[in-house]
Amino acid sequence: MGGLLDLTPEERATLDRLGERERSIRRGAVLLRENDRTSELFVLLSGNMMSYVLLDDGSRQILRFLFPGDLLATAAIGYSSSPETLVAQTESVVCPIDRVELLTMAQQHPRLLLTLVAIEQAERTALIDRLAGLGRTSARARVAAVLLDIRDRMRRGDPAIANSFVLSLTQEEIGDATGLTAVHVNRMLRTLEDDALIARSGGRVTVLNEPSLRRAANYVDRQATMDLSWMPAPAA
Repeated sequence: MGGLLDLTPEERATLDRLGERERSIRRGAVLLRENDRTSELFVLLSGNMMSYVLLDDGSRQILRFLFPGDLLATAAIGYSSSPETLVAQTESVVCPIDRVELLTMAQQHPRLLLTLVAIEQAERTALIDRLAGLGRTSARARVAAVLLDIRDRMRRGDPAIANSFVLSLTQEEIGDATGLTAVHVNRMLRTLEDDALIARSGGRVTVLNEPSLRRAANYVDRQATMDLSWMPAPAA
């Protein structure tokens, strides 16, 4: 939240206290399974995770790829069971926040709660973009959008990342996020290379022409375009 809001010392201390509890998750381990009962949400402190749902035919629809700083399992605010499965793609560390702790934070520091709501709305809007893309955009656009989304999320945690980043996803995972087969994903990646929009080498992706790639993807970084100018000033 500190990157979005000018925090007071009291607000920062509250966030620090919430972050005192850490839970390590090994690679491939499930943090929360679909329909599990839960009263916690989480902040991802390190590592990479993803959320997904299983469909009736046994296939998997990936909803989000998650990076340090992302909020996880926010459905716990309104539901007692999880609508998604959360799994660690790498060794990861999360900070659990119980609903009672969240209530205390909301009562003492309403600006923090408002910022959390704004972040969740940015995620909701990004999911709307993904849903619209699945129904209305080409396979090439969907793959391009995933590449830009991953790069932008990684950049928020590491501002040193520019146009080149390690794509720590398999083509099957990209396919499960875009409704494509791994073979089709591979074909679209080659098409983006042939069009001189990206380059690939040893698992690293380099964006060669970002304006054209963004147009091809019909992509918007929803968190970067958030407007928190209306946020109240800190209490005196």
